[in-house]
Amino acid sequence: MRYDLNLLRVFIALMEERSVTRAADRLGITQPALSNALNRLRESLQDPLFIRERYGMQPTQKAEALAPVIMGAIGQLDEIVLEQQAFDPTHANLLFTIAPNSYVEYVLIPAVVAKLRVLAPGIKLRIIPYGNDLAETGVISGSTALVMGRFVDPPDNLIVQHLMDDRLACVVRADHPTIGNEISKAQYEQLKHVNVLPPGRMRAGLFQALDRQGLKRDVAVSVTHFLSVPEVIAVTDYCTTLPIQICRRLANDTRLKILPTPVDLGTFPVDIAWHVRYRHDPAHRWLRSLIEDVARAL
Repeated sequence: MRYDLNLLRVFIALMEERSVTRAADRLGITQPALSNALNRLRESLQDPLFIRERYGMQPTQKAEALAPVIMGAIGQLDEIVLEQQAFDPTHANLLFTIAPNSYVEYVLIPAVVAKLRVLAPGIKLRIIPYGNDLAETGVISGSTALVMGRFVDPPDNLIVQHLMDDRLACVVRADHPTIGNEISKAQYEQLKHVNVLPPGRMRAGLFQALDRQGLKRDVAVSVTHFLSVPEVIAVTDYCTTLPIQICRRLANDTRLKILPTPVDLGTFPVDIAWHVRYRHDPAHRWLRSLIEDVARAL
């Protein structure tokens, strides 16, 4: 019996996207062409495979059973083919879509772009929002190449690799009326604080670290990005608690001063994750290596 590999890729796209529109966009074909391919799949496998429901295409019991077998077979075939391909970054013309959280976008991405400009000028990056849900980034379906941040209970089809750890420090204005070259636990709890809302997982991590040390924080204002924080701190008597890699970028701002936290708040991890299908992709593997080099240099 002959198998059309293109039909199997349609099956995988529908299984992961659960939408004819998104699956067609991912495969670069029209919706009628995808619907036609699905009909051929149904005839070949003698099963409806996907049932249209209110919230998308839901796989049948047979589709659920076939999915790991088909994905594994296509994945192994892709790995064999990709391993035979050479990758020359200096002549590559590629676009990678990546989803870093706001911390990674601020700390790592500028250095990554600088390296690409020298080593692979034809490689372009498209940065999309990280958000609080991995599914929103597109990394679970594979439409997004990489996601970077902090992950809790990632799905089985993602490979997660640790990139780096960071610690925390405090920032107040340089001429703060009550804070000198250090900040005590009592002072920290008496001050008003500026809090950064995203990224969600790191926000939870900071609150948990404060709770573990029994350290209270009176949050006066919450902002949506690290870039807003120094502007608020510079014109108030407030305090903020930020990652040290962020603080290093604020160190040249004469309006501010960086101080150790009053107690040890520990470290937080920064990870990188990608869909299993990219495990042996030479271009993807090269980009991951470049990002790892940047993280190590910090």
